[in-house]
Amino acid sequence: MSEDIVAVSRCEDYEEEKIHKSMDEVLNLCGGLDFIKPGMNIAIKANLVAGMGPEKACTTHPKLLLDLCKRIIDKGANVTVGDSPGGPFSKIYINQIYKLTGIKELEQFGVMLNNNFNGVEIKFPDGLKCKEFSMTEYLKDADAVINFCKLKSHGMMALSCGVKNLFGIIPGTIKQEFHFRYPNYNDFANMLIDLNEYLKPKLTIVDGILAMEGNGPTAGVPKQVGLLIASKNQYKLDYVCAHIIGLAMENVPTIEESFKRGFVPKDVHDIECNVNIDELVVKDFDTRKTHKALPFTDDSKLFGRLAKKFLRSKPEVNKEECIGCEKCKNICPASAITMKDKKPVIDRKKCISCFCCQEFCPKGAMKVKRTKLARMLEKGK
Repeated sequence: MSEDIVAVSRCEDYEEEKIHKSMDEVLNLCGGLDFIKPGMNIAIKANLVAGMGPEKACTTHPKLLLDLCKRIIDKGANVTVGDSPGGPFSKIYINQIYKLTGIKELEQFGVMLNNNFNGVEIKFPDGLKCKEFSMTEYLKDADAVINFCKLKSHGMMALSCGVKNLFGIIPGTIKQEFHFRYPNYNDFANMLIDLNEYLKPKLTIVDGILAMEGNGPTAGVPKQVGLLIASKNQYKLDYVCAHIIGLAMENVPTIEESFKRGFVPKDVHDIECNVNIDELVVKDFDTRKTHKALPFTDDSKLFGRLAKKFLRSKPEVNKEECIGCEKCKNICPASAITMKDKKPVIDRKKCISCFCCQEFCPKGAMKVKRTKLARMLEKGK
């Protein structure tokens, strides 16, 4: 077995004994916790993107986090669990997230939840696109970081998994600035990869037991997948996860850019795995495929302009579901949303298709809308 193996274990639900058995399996296959020594400070970067209970399949399940934390504590190390979702990176807001996601309960078992809400400025000259950024101090100060993500569809990046989860190292509302700085899908994907290359998590684990399909990453539908997945290589792990839910390399910007940078092979079957990944594919998983592989980065070219207009997915409001809370208007980094008759109106000339409005809509009223031509091309493949 190589260090880059993607280890997969079937786990049909969150019953504690099943979780423990599956965690044993994936960690033993990839040598997962060998790097932990007594006295180390280990940070777990979970996916706590919204204040929703674990039954919504939006966040990393607290029972999985608890099993991992107990193992770390047994090794004599200290462990801190945290995240920085899209709201304010403050004690009041984040502690409410801890409570609503069920993570607060971990404290009674000796697990620390992050209460350091400072940011630190980072210079990363080796970054391809992102050479300077602010990040959460608690992750910077850790001896090692474990990335514990959730398997979900995603409006902008198609897949929310290992690589995308590390966008959470950027403090709170600063994320909106990043969407504006990197409106192009290629650039945004490379920014995410740069964050991963800087932080270099020692291990990435995926909660794919109850995944999210459809209008993800916050307003989708829970989907039983029944898998726990782990690897020391988050890029190869993401590629395997994408394959499992029916996404090809060209559908997921982070995977395609990872290939260009030499982090993954062209064929997903060339990634070492302990199972036949074709047997794990969920054929009816509702995804949000992107078409960023088409050349709409150079608007000086006619085809580029046409592709951007007729193939790129866009956010669209379902007015019947909208409650007029104005959260989409307030969070939009491009200031492309105004309110009319208490409903959002999107200025398409300003919209950068970052899907922040869709991701943080509390009622899921913002949807990912694919163009008719894009749907026709997909059916024609």
